Amino acid sequence: MSLDRAVMMFAGLMILISVALTHWVHPAWMWLTVFVGLNLLQASVTGFCPAAMLFRRLGVRPGQAFR
Repeated sequence: MSLDRAVMMFAGLMILISVALTHWVHPAWMWLTVFVGLNLLQASVTGFCPAAMLFRRLGVRPGQAFR
């Protein structure tokens, strides 16, 4: 799995988890969804992604987007 796919999978998983927490625990968990969305937006503009840095340290091979 490439770094790009790992970041997209992690972001999708975080969004699904936050939606489930919003539904079953408390509506304030929606802010996690907002945070993930804003982080995806800024990563697409700047190329800086903390999740990509973490996955790179864990040994995930680089993809095309995060070099």
